[in-house]
Amino acid sequence: MSVLPELRYPTVTEQVSAARALTAQRPGVCTLRQVGASRAGRPLHLLSVGRARRAVLVVAGAHANEPTGSCTLLAVARRVLEQRELRDGISWHFLLCADPDGASLHVTPAPRSLFDYHLGFFRPAGPEQPEWAPSVLPPDRLPPETRALTGVIDELRPYLQVTLHGTDLGGSWVQLTRDVPGLAEPFAKSAAELHIPVETGASDAAGWPASGPGVHVMPAPGIGPAYPSLPDDARHSTWYHAHRYGGLTAVVEVPMWASDLVDDPAPHPAPAAAIGLLARRLQRDALEVSRVLDGVLPRLADRDGPLLRAARWGLELVPGLASDLLHTPPADRTRAYVGSVDAFARRVPLRAAAMLLRVLRGTDDAAAKQLEELVSTWSDAFAERFRARWVPLEHQVEHQSRTVVAAALHARERAS
Repeated sequence: MSVLPELRYPTVTEQVSAARALTAQRPGVCTLRQVGASRAGRPLHLLSVGRARRAVLVVAGAHANEPTGSCTLLAVARRVLEQRELRDGISWHFLLCADPDGASLHVTPAPRSLFDYHLGFFRPAGPEQPEWAPSVLPPDRLPPETRALTGVIDELRPYLQVTLHGTDLGGSWVQLTRDVPGLAEPFAKSAAELHIPVETGASDAAGWPASGPGVHVMPAPGIGPAYPSLPDDARHSTWYHAHRYGGLTAVVEVPMWASDLVDDPAPHPAPAAAIGLLARRLQRDALEVSRVLDGVLPRLADRDGPLLRAARWGLELVPGLASDLLHTPPADRTRAYVGSVDAFARRVPLRAAAMLLRVLRGTDDAAAKQLEELVSTWSDAFAERFRARWVPLEHQVEHQSRTVVAAALHARERAS
């Protein structure tokens, strides 16, 4: 697989510096202000371009391990400044990083392989994720990052919120809380031009109707989730906060490493049996990590750090998720969907092992060595099974930027 990125992902500090430079260049058009602070006191910044009442809000950094959005957000801001027609009746607002605390803990700005990526991996536990916290916590316990994001939505009342996400290995897809007619064509065209596979059976959108390949629309409220055990519900996330003002949210996913296995719409000959095997592998892999955790936990001085909380939270999801996979009919019977579930089932124990490894470095060399071997073996097997190929960072950013602009223009027609 190709493993050498051409560019690097910026830090939050570098993002803010770039936003300040844009504001200095175009002070009559751009403003930069603080709209909140994280749990650790890090500022949350909003860059605004234009002053029209009709607003688009673009959010980056909701998941610390999905760094492409930090580049895309700045690229879209520059594009909006350069192309005056994109500001015709629209103001654009960019939340530079929704979770700066998380971003400070994910430390692979230029990963050269999946193993390298996981050595610096961090993704918070669900209740600590700004977008997902409302789906698992009562309103009086929401983190300040969530309150800042919903406060911006309340202020701007955007007709469209775009949140920039990504995947380590797979394809590109879009999740919509309401349909945006016309978006599927430019999305597919961009992916094809940049040689990025479209994840037609994304497990994140299992059971959702599609308005086009890889463009998934939130199902009606009466339709239950494909994985009933998972605690989060998109309908209670910040994605839905824009609905109270007549708006909608588009979640734009782009891969760091691509795999054509998630872009195969052909029927799988035995999807239930294949997913059953994946569920049992998930159980075995998670048990292996849990045994290491159980052995070292009594010796850990800090049992409540963010890395350890996240690792334990991921492992706690496994019994219910494996049961869902074993006992729920497949939401999709394509090879693409089975491939997406395969990737999902690999990520959960791999990420837990990677974060636990970071906790143990320098405190328990034997356990750390065991985990490092697991992370290395599982990362290499993941890349080999999916024939991973690096997507040049400029292609990741260009595809995500094109999709953001297309969503804004087509959603504007819908809102007119």
